This record gives sequence, C-alpha cells and structure tokens, in this order.
Amino acid sequence: VQLQASGGGLAQAGGSLRLSCAVSGSIFSINVMGWFRQAPGKEREFVAAISWSGGSTYYTDSVKGRFTISRDNVKNTVYLQMNSLKPEDTTVYYCVAGRPITSAIMREELYTYWGQGTQVTVSN
Repeated sequence: VQLQASGGGLAQAGGSLRLSCAVSGSIFSINVMGWFRQAPGKEREFVAAISWSGGSTYYTDSVKGRFTISRDNVKNTVYLQMNSLKPEDTTVYYCVAGRPITSAIMREELYTYWGQGTQVTVSN
C-alpha cells in the first residue's frame, strides 16, 4: 500500500485547507484510513479516521466540529477538510492506513502504512 498526501500549505487563522491522500496498491489489506499530526518536540497525535467500507468517522476532541474526514472509494482518496483553523493546528500531518480495531482507533502503532508528511501552517 502506498499513500500520497497533498494539500498542505499556509492559511490564516479562521481559514480553511483541505488535505488529500491517495491510496494505491493492496487496498484490500486496509479497512481504516486517517490522519495523525506531530509538532516539533511533541508526541504524534491522532487527528481523524474513517472506515473504508462503512464510512464511520472518528475525531480527536480538539478538531471536532472544525475538521471533516471523508473518502472517495472510486478515486481511492481520503480527504481532511480543515475549517476554522487555529495557530495550534500548525504542524506536519501524516496520512495513515491500516486495520485498527474501533476501540483502538487512535493508536498509531496499529496503522501499518504511513504517507509522507505535509506541512500545515496557520498564521494569526
């Protein structure tokens, strides 16, 4: 499985950005795709995830109501729409894929595949 992330960039506080992650290869080997983020000197943090088949979504509390994760099964792409951006959202975002169980959806070690990071910078 290969993951290709895109869409990061610079936004002003209160603005929006959309991240995309195209997946290719043995897609049958995954059932969840999502996003993590990691700021310098901080631990990696779960952001959001979506089940590939049923479309169930999961979010960390800090992004609920602002971020929306979605998927396009035809294009094999997952999106992260980020609205009402805050300076604290500034960091590198990583697209992930794997087969985590629902009760452990936020555990990074359960995601087998990781894309390259994409930088998101939010200015005041």
